[in-house]
Amino acid sequence: MPSRTRGSPLQARSRWPIEPGEFTTADLDAAPDEGARYELVDGVLLLTHMSSLVHQRALGNLLMQMVPACPDYLEVLHGPLEFRPNSRLAVVPDLLVLPYEDSATRWVENLALAVEVVVSTTRTVDRVLKPVLYERAGVPAYWLLDAEEATLTVLELVAGSYVERAVVAEGGVFEAEVPFPVRVGVSRSVAW
Repeated sequence: MPSRTRGSPLQARSRWPIEPGEFTTADLDAAPDEGARYELVDGVLLLTHMSSLVHQRALGNLLMQMVPACPDYLEVLHGPLEFRPNSRLAVVPDLLVLPYEDSATRWVENLALAVEVVVSTTRTVDRVLKPVLYERAGVPAYWLLDAEEATLTVLELVAGSYVERAVVAEGGVFEAEVPFPVRVGVSRSVAW
């Protein structure tokens, strides 16, 4: 593939040759491992910043609350781990709950829950684009943990569409049933 024109931001940071056109998961597999977060939506490549300290604190808090309650047939993992339901979609949830299986792949095809930690640099993608993508892929639940507003928004799949099950403010607790029973507290002082 020919490289992009001189001075392109991607060319300046990467030796990965990029040309216009539709991307597939095979293109992602050829991408260099430079710490960038590449995602693929309907053949369009998205490049996301790596996470901040605020993001990591919120994610770590949620992970610590969920792992002890997780049943043996599921596992709770944090990204980067790609969710690839087809060859034109590859997204990297911040936290994933998936069926437990002994696998060495860099991606998964089935999720029980996707969680995104929302910060200013990901707000539109996490709140507008990703709910549509996870809904189309049939992910049973999608949570948005807003690290700046100290809220947890819970969406659950009902008859093929997401419905808002709860919005929990700082100091509140969400009693989840999907993907497994767990109490999740939202606290700025602990999480971020």
